[in-house]
Amino acid sequence: MTAPAAPNIVLVMTDQHRAGFTKGEGFGLDTMPFLDSLAAAGTRLRRAYTTAPACVPARTSLLTGRWPSAHRVRQNSTPEAVIRGEDLLDVLGDAGYQTFFAGKTHMYRGKEDFDAFSGPYWHVNGPDGTDQQRAFAEWLKSIDHGPTTEPTPFPLECQFPHRIVSDAIAQLDARDRDRPFFSWLSLPEPHNPYQAPEPYFSLFGEDEVPERACGPEAAEAKGGAYKWLRDLVEEKRPGYDAMWRRYRATYCGMLRLIDDQLRRLVDHLEDQGEWDNTVLIFLTDHGDYVGDYGLQRKGAGMPEALVRIPMVVHGPGIDRRDNARDFVSLADLFPTLCEAVGRPVPLGVQGRSLWPMLTGGDYPAEEFADVCAERGYGGLPYPEDARPELHFPYEGSTYDELNTVTQSGSSRMLRHDRYKLYAHVDGTGELYDVDADPMELADRWDDPGLGHVKAALQARLQRWSLRLTDDLPRGNYDPNLPRHNWHRTSRRN
Repeated sequence: MTAPAAPNIVLVMTDQHRAGFTKGEGFGLDTMPFLDSLAAAGTRLRRAYTTAPACVPARTSLLTGRWPSAHRVRQNSTPEAVIRGEDLLDVLGDAGYQTFFAGKTHMYRGKEDFDAFSGPYWHVNGPDGTDQQRAFAEWLKSIDHGPTTEPTPFPLECQFPHRIVSDAIAQLDARDRDRPFFSWLSLPEPHNPYQAPEPYFSLFGEDEVPERACGPEAAEAKGGAYKWLRDLVEEKRPGYDAMWRRYRATYCGMLRLIDDQLRRLVDHLEDQGEWDNTVLIFLTDHGDYVGDYGLQRKGAGMPEALVRIPMVVHGPGIDRRDNARDFVSLADLFPTLCEAVGRPVPLGVQGRSLWPMLTGGDYPAEEFADVCAERGYGGLPYPEDARPELHFPYEGSTYDELNTVTQSGSSRMLRHDRYKLYAHVDGTGELYDVDADPMELADRWDDPGLGHVKAALQARLQRWSLRLTDDLPRGNYDPNLPRHNWHRTSRRN
């Protein structure tokens, strides 16, 4: 079964959104009941992964279908460095779609690239046109990325998810009703600053939040960038980890705020008669520690907390399926939408179309048996006692977890079956049984009992390394591009 011709496409993208934090995925609090209802009526992809646990590299992968080592945007400060062929906007524009954007950009595309654009919104300010909006922005700056100990003293209407959904609704109301549309809502939340107005601030009590899997002792034990980041933040904000329950409770409240705005958007699409012909994709760019390892935000390593992402697809032709088997990537979205709108996957795209998987077709068993992610901007990792010059001072409470130390070096990780393997540029590696050790605290790299597993995973990672060799630029030779951009041939339903 396939979707009707020219379905509308709505992409709702959050920022720094930890996978597994909804009741539908087994979490102890009912943080996003509406998203869970969409997942129950569509496809939830429980083994979805980002290409890199950083905003700009991941968003560039979404647009290009390429991994950071190919599109060359390996840190947040270099979006203009992108190397690409046709991207998502090019393909949808050529297919006749109106393109709308509202929210946080943090990418190489901007206002001039969309038919309608609202933003940019950032984490502490937006297109602040009223006195109240400007006051809210100043308050956000004053809390230095939180978490706060009191409810936000501004109404819901000031919150960026509410404003972005309002902007998107206005764009949809002004659209050309004879053409399909692509509406991209890019919400800055639940990324820090961690804050929420009532009723969301008090919706989940500190005594209600599930226990975290591990605390600061885990960062100490893992060492490297984990320990460096933990030590840095403790130096800047002594005792900050004592607030982990408040931080987690606020984070869960922010998720419910987002969920309510998602419901508001869908209600409007239903009122406009567009919902039945709209494919909605909900995902994020990367995750958040949410207190695990005694850390907040992101920065060190590629644990599941950072690289596994929520991904839900709902719409005409989409199967009702809770897919906990197949490993998929953020980079797979672009080729999937190419197939959804009947366009070929452009040269240079490395992701794989999920369209047959989403619509009940056959697809190769091995194609989605593993997935790869990347981290780092090059060079070698810094030692734990490093004090290089940073883009923020060592003095004071302000810090950026993505910095010269935490992002130095290059690593790739591979997930397959119950295992996870890392390969680092300095010749070291790590191996974890994620089913038995979800926080990756017991490194099995030197375990002779898993030598065969390590060898098999290294072979899979080598295949990914070959796959991620860039096909661009196009020259005199035309590569033999596989259908759906699949490289494996065995099939299953």
